[in-house]
Amino acid sequence: MIGKGEIWVIVEERRKSIHSSTYELLAKSRELGDCAGLSVTAVRLSDKRVDDEKSVSLFRSGADRVIDAIDERLAYYDFSCYINALSLLLRDHHTEIILAAATTSGRSFMPGLAAVLQTGLTADCTGLEIEPDSCNLIQTRPAIGGNILATIETPAHRPQLATVRPKTFESMSVDYMDSGEVIEMTFPAGTLKPSGELLSVRQETDSAEAISDAEVIIAGGMGLKKQENLSRLTRLAELVGGTVGASRKLVDLKWLDHSRQVGLSGHTVRPRLYMAVGVSGAVQHVAGMQTSGFIIAINKDRHASIMSIADIAIVGDASEILQEISDALENEGREQNE
Repeated sequence: MIGKGEIWVIVEERRKSIHSSTYELLAKSRELGDCAGLSVTAVRLSDKRVDDEKSVSLFRSGADRVIDAIDERLAYYDFSCYINALSLLLRDHHTEIILAAATTSGRSFMPGLAAVLQTGLTADCTGLEIEPDSCNLIQTRPAIGGNILATIETPAHRPQLATVRPKTFESMSVDYMDSGEVIEMTFPAGTLKPSGELLSVRQETDSAEAISDAEVIIAGGMGLKKQENLSRLTRLAELVGGTVGASRKLVDLKWLDHSRQVGLSGHTVRPRLYMAVGVSGAVQHVAGMQTSGFIIAINKDRHASIMSIADIAIVGDASEILQEISDALENEGREQNE
């Protein structure tokens, strides 16, 4: 048993690199832990030992210790192996809270883990607080299509499980510490049983990762009027070094892939610049981008919801204004090169 109690953050890795969502959760866990007297543990499931660079990054981001669970069956994500591994690890720890990013894998294994542990799970949280005396986690998440925010507690069961959308919290701005305890754990043969046979591995596309991590997003909505005008959206994104995003309606029409969707049923983003082009500003969309650093909205309806949260609101035809902005940027570029 380690300490009074722990908050566990399940490390999310993509292409063998630690994803930014892990650092965001560690920073929030550090805040919760300091408030309630809980330590913070980063739990990594992999087939290889954590290297020094990765462990240092976890400690600097808020972890007191790292549990490095190692097994060849953890080389790739597998629902059953993750649940079995975490269940075994939990036997020797007083864990109050377990947090994971609301990614494809987190949304998959966390409900299964909650079922095995006979405890509760709050999915897709957008806010986390804690009661210092009871260590009850105050979990906030959108409900009823994003029209209300529900506050949820699970006081009668431990551990408390929650998944959190990437980009909900910020990473630590100051390093917590440079080193700490790394606990290596292995599993007896036959204890981790895969849910199926792995036949092949296909590299994932970059689009979903790009929209989540993009610093500049040019997002389109139905104000573009027709699919052909997407080329103007793409052109501007290329000129400013940004990524194309989409409202749900464009995705439903299959104008753009779901990996580009911003909102409650898509991706939560926090770019430095978010340009909403012909996006009305439905509450579900706004919930996925409202924490952007700077918001520019272009819409022919000056009373559209998106205009009220924009730092700059431009009233006019979305596709025409897109064209004008792109032309101006290209002309400026040519003049600078002459």
